[in-house]
Amino acid sequence: MDSIQQQFVSLLAEKGIDLTAGQLEQFEVYYRTLVEWNEKMNLTAITEREQVYMKHFYDSLSLSFFVPISAVTRIADIGSGAGFPSLPLKIAFPHLQVTIVDSLNKRIQFLTHLAAELGLQQVECIHGRAEEIARKDGLRDSFDLVTARAVARLSVLNEFCLPFVKPRGSFVAMKGSEIEEELSEAANSLKELKGAVQNTVSFELPSDQSKRHLIFIQKQAATPKKYPRKPGTPLKSPL
Repeated sequence: MDSIQQQFVSLLAEKGIDLTAGQLEQFEVYYRTLVEWNEKMNLTAITEREQVYMKHFYDSLSLSFFVPISAVTRIADIGSGAGFPSLPLKIAFPHLQVTIVDSLNKRIQFLTHLAAELGLQQVECIHGRAEEIARKDGLRDSFDLVTARAVARLSVLNEFCLPFVKPRGSFVAMKGSEIEEELSEAANSLKELKGAVQNTVSFELPSDQSKRHLIFIQKQAATPKKYPRKPGTPLKSPL
């Protein structure tokens, strides 16, 4: 184990997450595969190894510091990009059943390849727009936990993500530094989509003290039939 892995392991141990040698190897394969594919397609601007471990892997796992992941079975990651946060969570918590939705087929090809390379079971990668996929049986109103990391403003994200959450389940938006304005402008979308903010958490990444916020939203009831609206509409005219 080198110094970067040592730091990663000890920071997670402080949070009660003990990685096995096999899981640590999976993170290393994830890093190598990400960098290799990033040369062919734009997956991440962060490729320096220590930064990937802290700003992608540790940041993704930060969700589990505030959510009892052992009580979660089905998780959906909307607009997952290079697999964050769902695949680091799946490595650390193998019991999770993960569904990833992304609108870019190249990214879905990468994620499908990556899941196979990592030997992960119960990972489904779906190519499509969240607005359309959220209308499918077995996906709508179905997930214990739905995540989105750095995808869009909260008023838009709510319409992308809340339709996937089962009633009494949770949507967690993973955000950067400022969230007050987003929270106030998202009030109407929350009302329309039967969501209520339960809590917000702020913390700093250990590596460079960059600010992170998690917004916890509970789904109060099934999604009204008219939502989500047609692809493109939520972005053009947020609720």
